[in-house]
Amino acid sequence: MTAQLPVAEPADVRRAAGRLIRADGRVFAVVLVLNALAAAAGLVGPWLLGRIIDEVRAGGGVAVVDRLALVILVCALGQLLLARAARYVGYRFGERTLARVREEFVERTLTLPASVVERAGTGDLTARGTADVSAVGTTLRDAGPELLISSVQCLFLLGAVFALDPLLGGCAVLAQAGIWLALRWYLRRARTGYLAEGAATSEVAEILTATASGGRTVEAFGLQRRRIAASRDALETSRRTRLYTLYLRTVFFVTLEISFVLPVAVVLLVGGALHERGTVSLGAVIAAALYLRQLETPLDQVLMRVEQLQASSASFARVEGLGRAPRAVPSGSPAPADDRIDVTDVRYSYDRGGEVLRGVDLTVRPGERLAVVGPSGAGKTTLSRLLAGIDAPRSGSVTVGGVPIVDLDPEQLRRQVVLVTQEHHVFLGTVRDNLLIAEPSAGDTELWAALAAVGADDWVQELPDGLDTGLGPGSPHRADGSRAQQLALARVVLADPHTLILDEATALLDPATARHTERALVAVLEGRTVIAIAHRLHTAHDADRVAVMEGGRLTELGTHDSLVAADGAYAALWHSWHGERPGLPGQRPS
Repeated sequence: MTAQLPVAEPADVRRAAGRLIRADGRVFAVVLVLNALAAAAGLVGPWLLGRIIDEVRAGGGVAVVDRLALVILVCALGQLLLARAARYVGYRFGERTLARVREEFVERTLTLPASVVERAGTGDLTARGTADVSAVGTTLRDAGPELLISSVQCLFLLGAVFALDPLLGGCAVLAQAGIWLALRWYLRRARTGYLAEGAATSEVAEILTATASGGRTVEAFGLQRRRIAASRDALETSRRTRLYTLYLRTVFFVTLEISFVLPVAVVLLVGGALHERGTVSLGAVIAAALYLRQLETPLDQVLMRVEQLQASSASFARVEGLGRAPRAVPSGSPAPADDRIDVTDVRYSYDRGGEVLRGVDLTVRPGERLAVVGPSGAGKTTLSRLLAGIDAPRSGSVTVGGVPIVDLDPEQLRRQVVLVTQEHHVFLGTVRDNLLIAEPSAGDTELWAALAAVGADDWVQELPDGLDTGLGPGSPHRADGSRAQQLALARVVLADPHTLILDEATALLDPATARHTERALVAVLEGRTVIAIAHRLHTAHDADRVAVMEGGRLTELGTHDSLVAADGAYAALWHSWHGERPGLPGQRPS
């Protein structure tokens, strides 16, 4: 199971909700006022109906009844208009607040360190950005305004019953004890239940995403049964969590249906007794019963929205939990003195596994072209991640210009070091959009120069609209495989970093194109530091120096010619690459 991202505590959720309300405080105040006025207008009808009954019993004429009935009609119309206005303003408030939630979620996601996202898995982040944000949005747009309106109506209706007769009001409140007990029982269990449901949903999304993206690997290694079993286990866990929350809702709502009838019955019984003694008028009893009958609708809405609020509160806790995840270093970090990279006694191990790097020492001089070679599992990719500041060493240090790479803020890090792997993404948009991500101010001349540097200008020129041709999912002009890699490398040219780390960056290109692209990049980035994780040994041949890694250690370091002459591990790899003699046991160029 993946290590999921943090979840915010209830106090954090309340503070976040308060922050969102304060961001649009005036509109929220207008919503409150409109709801209060609508609720007040709704109180007039039952009270005047009680007056009509008392007037008729006292022998009042038709004119009095007509006048009071007209007032009831006017107040009902006023309540309708005020409630409509309150909903309109409330929905606009909800939509603006939802936009802030979405924008904040995107900002926080973009500042998450890559290592945090990788450990959590894309499924958890995807579930939070889709299902959870959607649940929060529904609450802000629909449940929030409805809950506010219904809560105000409930308070006004209960206040009206107390105003008619305090004893009747007290009886009405006591008769609703079952509702409060059911609500207390539900609230004690709901947050835990909905958080478990959200976590199970994230796990299902993670397993399905990993299985789909790694479909070829699953088929190649015959892992179908294992993945199906894992999917079934995750779905079973998700099913159990959903059944539990369904059980909570079932008990809660059945109890409510029974409890709604009691207050009206109690008030009629007590009110009848009081009327017999002459302490309260018949009109007051009828008005109180009508108020309590009216109370059922808003109270039912409140309790339904409270149930929805528990689910969305859990979703909000998961969305807000991104704020508690480890962040990238904020701006204001010290600037490196130069571009020299020093790796000093670095050790690193993943959460579930042994040491991958064991006391690595390495210095990369500014402007140097360094190739890192070694058999699969030697730690080359892990070293590249540490050099790029994605992961931090467990012990030792990786510095650039005397400053730890992990202490650089995102802007400094992007200008200083860029890691390019074989995993590339083509964004939905034009070729131009995909390139301007790296340098928004670049003009067409610079864009074409970057494409030419990586050998991509020919196929881009053949597109119907050139730089303005749409790419990405759903587009008839797709840029997969080698073309996606070339676009990624063109972005690197535009970003113009001080240090470029290539880890299988040209793996999807054919050997001839790969070598041409690598040499073109070196030419374009002349004077920049280039560190290549060499899976094709011709890259090592072209480098200034070659670093050989075996078993997590740096075992050889020197020029290509000196290492071949030394007849060590690198020489064995080189001869094996050229088919002159086999490499060392268990070693394979990778």
